Amino acid sequence: MFGAGQREISEQEGLKANLCKVHHGTSEDGVHGSREIREWLCREAQREYEKTHTREEWREKFKKNYLEDE
Repeated sequence: MFGAGQREISEQEGLKANLCKVHHGTSEDGVHGSREIREWLCREAQREYEKTHTREEWREKFKKNYLEDE
């Protein structure tokens, strides 16, 4: 997740993805270079989190709902 302190919270919740340098970096294929890829990854993280938590708990922790349409 992105924003102040969100990385620590994500790691505490087990929401980590191991990415190679290309997919982590600022290239158009990386999460720091592509908003589309970054938001896809955030949606996947939210789906995983919501398997054991409520959407309200997600919003409380991460401040943004990536699954608006679901």
